[in-house]
Amino acid sequence: MKKILATLFYASGAIAAAASVPTVADTPLKDVFGDKFRVAVAINDNQAKETDAKGAEVVKHHFNTIVAENVMKSEEIHPQKNVYFWDDADAFVKFGEDNGMTVIGHCLIWHSQLAPWFPYDDEGNYVSADTLKARMRDHIHTVVGRYKGRVKGWDVVNEAIIENGSYRKTPFYEILGEEFIPLAFQYAHEADPDAELYYNDYGMNVPGRRDAVVRMVNDLKRRGLRIDAIGMQGHMGMDYPDFTEFETAIKAFAGTGCKVMITEWDMSALPTLTRSANVGDAVAFRKAMNPYPDGLPADVAALWNSRMDAFFSMFMRYSDVISRVTAWGVSDGDSWKNGFPMRGRVDSPLLFDRNYEMKPFLRKLSEYHKTEIE
Repeated sequence: MKKILATLFYASGAIAAAASVPTVADTPLKDVFGDKFRVAVAINDNQAKETDAKGAEVVKHHFNTIVAENVMKSEEIHPQKNVYFWDDADAFVKFGEDNGMTVIGHCLIWHSQLAPWFPYDDEGNYVSADTLKARMRDHIHTVVGRYKGRVKGWDVVNEAIIENGSYRKTPFYEILGEEFIPLAFQYAHEADPDAELYYNDYGMNVPGRRDAVVRMVNDLKRRGLRIDAIGMQGHMGMDYPDFTEFETAIKAFAGTGCKVMITEWDMSALPTLTRSANVGDAVAFRKAMNPYPDGLPADVAALWNSRMDAFFSMFMRYSDVISRVTAWGVSDGDSWKNGFPMRGRVDSPLLFDRNYEMKPFLRKLSEYHKTEIE
């Protein structure tokens, strides 16, 4: 009890202190933690084009790596069969290059936010296996080929395994079976032999999914296919994931010989409605499930900061195998968690608040490790 009260006291005081400290005055996160892993953030089109000037300033000041939040997903970049839309993805890559950042592409093959035409023929039926292979190869070769030598690595396949360890019943799986994953990695390597290639999924602490991903990755390696890292999406809540399970999964994935990447990191401070990261899920609006529309109470903020501190500290302990930690958005106002999984929901899940101020747990860690380095 004393420990909890001390945490609440510290975090509440830190919140008050944080409000008066401009973000640009903080020591850049990339300078404090950059010797441990890439310090990354997913950015949106407004930040890449700097129409969100403050958000872009935070990105440039604090991060050494950027990930495409939406602009490289197939429905955005390849909306019609013979049409590619490059403007937003080009701006994203240029922003990274202009600011000396590592650029990460997300994502090549995913069932959600998939261009509607991709797996279907003109009658609305699934295409043949050969046709889908040709479409996958064209898409991957065209997108990866355009940014060859400019994008450091790609999330090649996203969210293909479900909690019990079986394959998700997506169009890719229903047409091609398990082979769609090796094919995707093969095509990506053909398009840019020097690019790093990753598998990315959520709920990676769940034993069924964890063990299936380990088997899948080891199979890719046995086939001689390139896979450099496993992305553990960090979509978290106040009651999940289990801390010990998450740590066990880091060790299991590292055991494949791949690096581990903490991707899409955010932590909802709201009551858990679903642990899914599937943007197609929906729940009817209930006021009780949107308890903090005007910001988190001090006690909730303190507990949130304490839990985020514990996970970030774990990431640092495993920095010999973790090569990147990625916040899934710049500030709370940018987060996809707002309005998910029900409209009108207001969340505070990211490293910077709606005023672009660094959250207390991260400032505390930054100051401690900056002193340690000095």
